[in-house]
Amino acid sequence: MRSLISISVITIMTMLTTSSCAKKDSKILTIGHRGAKGHVAENTIASIQKAMDLNVDAIEIDIFKCATGELVVFHDQTLEKLTDGKGFIEQMSLDSIKQFRVLGKEPIPTLNEVMDLIDGRVQLNIELKGAQTAELTSKLINTYFEKANWDSKDVFISSFNWDELELFYKVNKEVAIAVLTEDDPLDAIPVAKTLDAFAINPDYQTLSPQNIKKIHKAGLKIYPWTVNEPENIARMVEFGVDGIITDFPERVQEKIN
Repeated sequence: MRSLISISVITIMTMLTTSSCAKKDSKILTIGHRGAKGHVAENTIASIQKAMDLNVDAIEIDIFKCATGELVVFHDQTLEKLTDGKGFIEQMSLDSIKQFRVLGKEPIPTLNEVMDLIDGRVQLNIELKGAQTAELTSKLINTYFEKANWDSKDVFISSFNWDELELFYKVNKEVAIAVLTEDDPLDAIPVAKTLDAFAINPDYQTLSPQNIKKIHKAGLKIYPWTVNEPENIARMVEFGVDGIITDFPERVQEKIN
C-alpha cells in the first residue's frame, strides 16, 4: 500500500511539474520594438525605460559601429529621417553623434548605456544593423556577463545580415541567435540550423499556420515583427507564435492576458 501511495504521489508531482513547465514554455513573449517606439522616440534611453515600465519580457534595439569604434543604438544608416543632422552614422565620431536628438528630444545612446539601464532586468535583443558589429558586440556583452546582474541567457542577437550573424557565431557560441527575414521564413530554416539559432524573426505578414507548423517542427521559435494592430496581434496569438515584436507592448499583453 505504501508503495502504491508513493508511486501515486510521484506521478502527481511529475504531472504538476510537467504542466508547470509547459505553461512557462508556452508563454508568448512581449518584445518592445526599439524600446516602446509607439510611445517614445525609438532606440533611446527614454524609450527603453518606457518599455520596461510597460513590463515587457524583452527589448529589441539596433546597433551600428561609429567612426570612433563605439557601438551606438540607432536604426537608420543616416541621420536625416530621425534627427536634425545629416550624414552616415558609421562615418561620425561618438562626440558628433551625441550632439543630435532623436525626433528633436532624446540623445542617441551607446550600447553600454542601454545595458547599464536594463541591468539584466529584461532580455535584450540586439540587432546587428551595420558592418563590423559582430565581434565588437560579442566583446562588449561578455564584459557585462562578468557582472552580477547579467547572464548570457539575458541577450540574443539578430540580423538581416546573415554574414554578420555567421561572424558572431564564430566568436561567441554562448549567446543565442535569431535569424531575421522579410522573405519566406521557411528559407531561413537552413541558415538557422547552420548557426545553431533558436528562433526565426519574420515579417508577420509572411506567416501562416502551415509555415509556422514547419518552423516549429524544425525546433525553432518564431518572433514576428512588427505587429501593432490589435487584429494582427490576435491573429499571431491564434497562430501560436512564441513572441511578438511590437511598438505597443500593452496591446500584446492585453491580447495574451
